[in-house]
Amino acid sequence: MLLHPLVLCSVIVLGSPERGNVVYLPSPQESSVPERFRLKAETFWYELEPALATPRYTVSLLRFPSPITTPDVENNVVHAEFFNPIGFTGRRPAVVVLHILGSDFPLSRYMAARLADRGVAALFLKLPYYGERRPKAGPSPVPRKFLTADIERTMTAMRQGVCDVRRAICWLAGRPRVDPSRLGVTGISLGGIISSIVAAVDPAVRSGVFLLAGGDLSRILWGMPETAKFRKSWEAAGRTIADLKALTEPFDPLTYAHRLEGKRLLMIAGKVDEVVPPASTLALWNAAGRPPIDWYDCGHYSAIGYLLPGIRRTVDFLAGLDEPPR
Repeated sequence: MLLHPLVLCSVIVLGSPERGNVVYLPSPQESSVPERFRLKAETFWYELEPALATPRYTVSLLRFPSPITTPDVENNVVHAEFFNPIGFTGRRPAVVVLHILGSDFPLSRYMAARLADRGVAALFLKLPYYGERRPKAGPSPVPRKFLTADIERTMTAMRQGVCDVRRAICWLAGRPRVDPSRLGVTGISLGGIISSIVAAVDPAVRSGVFLLAGGDLSRILWGMPETAKFRKSWEAAGRTIADLKALTEPFDPLTYAHRLEGKRLLMIAGKVDEVVPPASTLALWNAAGRPPIDWYDCGHYSAIGYLLPGIRRTVDFLAGLDEPPR
């Protein structure tokens, strides 16, 4: 079944709880996707299990295999939560919602619920090594987390996260009440960074909102408080920020930001962000063609006091996917 010229996939439902297969056939536009994020023709399984029903939306637990295989078995199955709006007619826009580095899932669930309230089908997706994807403790001395001192491994997790979201976009496009021409992504902090890459490289993604996100990953990783102990070990090994830049550049939003021009975008940033510096946000903003941007009087951690208005702004923007940018 041809759903949209940019999204060639069909969904075969096999039973309930819903189990089925998604047949993904790359569209002609797939050849323009950077090779490291490209998806091949493939049929993959999925499971959708009802979890919650409210007057405005239902929530179901979604599982499907990651297109990237890692040595950690648990990490190779993507876990997500599908917030499906009730009471709206016609095909609806759909958005993938990504979480922060600290895995504050309730925040992402809240955003997904508010999108569903407005008639937007929202899929909250857990990134590699988060939630059910975190491997059980084992003999390995390297922590099985998304961000570790092993930057090459962290960049592999970045690649996997982008490809996971692309596969999730394909699954969303095949839902019977989703309009595959109105697909978007959003996220906060780490989620915002990965969302910006997905929006840039995936031809099917039309819209994106990036909160507390920016470009120049080497600068962000070198300066953020969470990597202070990693930075000491890099410096002790004689490695510099230039070495870090060489490793991160293939996964840096700035590398792909020129592909964002012409898409419907919004950025939300903190004026004194100590994790994603304003200079990093401005670098992404400039490279993306200077889309609308809202600046809040906050830092990265103090942004908690501004996230409710930020989420309202995000929901308003994504619920108006047919409207031109403001």
